[in-house]
Amino acid sequence: MSSFFRFIAKHTAYLYFLLYCSISIMLMQLQRKETLDAIRERGLSINAAVSKQFTDATAIFTQERDNERLFLQNARLFAQLARQQTALRDASDQQTIVANAPPWSGPFKVARVVDRRFSATDNMLIIDAGSSQGVSKEMAVLTPDGLVGHVIEVSANYAKVMPVINQNFMVSVVSDSTRANGLLSWRNGHERLAKMEHVPVSSPLLVGERVTTSGFSTFATRGIPVGQIVRISKDKLFYNVDVRLAVDFSSLSWVLVSMAKPSMEKIELMESPDAPAKEQ
Repeated sequence: MSSFFRFIAKHTAYLYFLLYCSISIMLMQLQRKETLDAIRERGLSINAAVSKQFTDATAIFTQERDNERLFLQNARLFAQLARQQTALRDASDQQTIVANAPPWSGPFKVARVVDRRFSATDNMLIIDAGSSQGVSKEMAVLTPDGLVGHVIEVSANYAKVMPVINQNFMVSVVSDSTRANGLLSWRNGHERLAKMEHVPVSSPLLVGERVTTSGFSTFATRGIPVGQIVRISKDKLFYNVDVRLAVDFSSLSWVLVSMAKPSMEKIELMESPDAPAKEQ
């Protein structure tokens, strides 16, 4: 290694001379047009390659932004389409229930079931019609198939409905052909089955008869379908009667609120004492 450095030190002048000659030759070559053109072309090629790589990288980021923008736009359009389809379906369902409204419904308001409480004993419905739409307590709620229940509470734009399938619900009914009277109630059983109670065994009741509201109800007009008798058995004094309800509550979406108000005169008379007060 030391001999190498001694050689360098001894011949430094020659090495500088070779370096100067190399630089001179390089400068002379750079003065030639062919060399300059070759360098320029090579530089352009390198610049084009770098520009292409940069453009491709930029395009990737731009494409990601475009894809995200298109995704959000598609999501908005899908949500708008879903809302329009729901509105069209609601309008169609509303037109259908109005077109199929039976004569016994009388004047009515159309309402949509917006909420319901599922329970083994205390089912409850909320509809989107309240006092602002003329709905008040004790109005009957129907469908073209029959009786749903009656209004028990109202706010400005909503009403709470106690349906037939509530253990506290009761309505006076009459059989269609034999004209046997009874009280219809629901006893926490099947959603489509209720009981017709207080029907004496002397009544000529038949399986298959339709059951409708009687004139004894405080909220329902006469003749609203309630269901059909599917089973009769005798007890000591009264029949055990199963009634298949006319309304399918599992698919209930739209209802008719009967605007016929109950007769307060009849209600007050029924609630008055049975015997006059004794004179003092």
